[in-house]
Amino acid sequence: MTTTGTRVNPVLRTPPAPPAAAAAYFSASLAFHADVSDVASALADARATGTDPGFVVIDTRSTASWDQGHVPEALHLPTALIPEQAERILDKSVPVVTYCWGPGCNGATRAALALAELGFQVKEMLGGFEYWAREGFAYETWEGPGQRAADPLTAPVDAEDCGC
Repeated sequence: MTTTGTRVNPVLRTPPAPPAAAAAYFSASLAFHADVSDVASALADARATGTDPGFVVIDTRSTASWDQGHVPEALHLPTALIPEQAERILDKSVPVVTYCWGPGCNGATRAALALAELGFQVKEMLGGFEYWAREGFAYETWEGPGQRAADPLTAPVDAEDCGC
C-alpha cells in the first residue's frame, strides 16, 4: 500500500480492483450511461441524414423545468407520470435515454429505474440538462430556441470533440 509518511494515500487506501473486475464494471457502466456529447452527436447525425437515432430522449423534470429549457428532440415525461403514461407513449423496442437537471440530481436515475421496471431498455444521460447547455448544444425553451457558448471547463472550444 502506498503511504506518504505515516499517512495512507487516500487514493490507494482501498486498492484498485483487479483488471478483470474493473473491465466488467466499466463495461456495465457504459450499458447504463451515455454522456451529453454522445447523445448530441447521435441526434445531430440522425437529423442530418434524416434517419432515426435508434433511441428516444426523455426529459423527466417538471413542466416548469421543461419550459425553462430542454433538449430539442426530447419528449417530456416527468418521473411521477411514468407509471401511468410510459407504456402509452413509448415503444418498448426502442431504447430510452433519461435526463434531469444535472449531476447533482438523481431524477433521471429514478426515471430510468421506473422505466426499467416497466420493461424498457434505458440509459441515463450523464450531466443532464446542465451539461447539455454547458457544452454549448442548442436547446428549446417556452420562448423558443436557445444556445450558449461552450464552457471551456466542460467542453472543447476549438475541436469537434474531446478525443475521449
